[in-house]
Amino acid sequence: MATARITVPRLPAQLGYAGLLPFVVLSAAIWLAPATYQILINQALLLYASLILTFMGAVHWGLAMVQASTGYQRQLRLSVIPALVSWFAFFLPEVLNYSVLIIAFALLCLFDTRMSKLGRAPNWYPQLRSPLTAVVVACLIVAQLQYLPFP
Repeated sequence: MATARITVPRLPAQLGYAGLLPFVVLSAAIWLAPATYQILINQALLLYASLILTFMGAVHWGLAMVQASTGYQRQLRLSVIPALVSWFAFFLPEVLNYSVLIIAFALLCLFDTRMSKLGRAPNWYPQLRSPLTAVVVACLIVAQLQYLPFP
């Protein structure tokens, strides 16, 4: 039995993929820019990642606010966790900060998929979030490698 192909609406796809540009540019710049700019680039990437993670959690706040089902309270409560994780990670050393953000983006993507399957997020949402999350996680790993001690 063939399943129907889910199409992501054009504007969310365009905005989502445009939002990857700072991740790609900044994670490459950490490796390519002169050393005098690396601290600034690192801070810019970590700040952007934290803002986006917070924004992604806020998506669930908005979705939960319009739900009339009994599960909305759980979704509403969980929607604030990305902001708290982002804030907490901000105070960690770079290697740990990146690790926390990587894990948080991956877990949030799983949560997004679960909410979509439960009808609490659009059915196309995982089709958008999964590839975006893969690029974000890859960029954060590339940047994190700059701070790992190699022999």
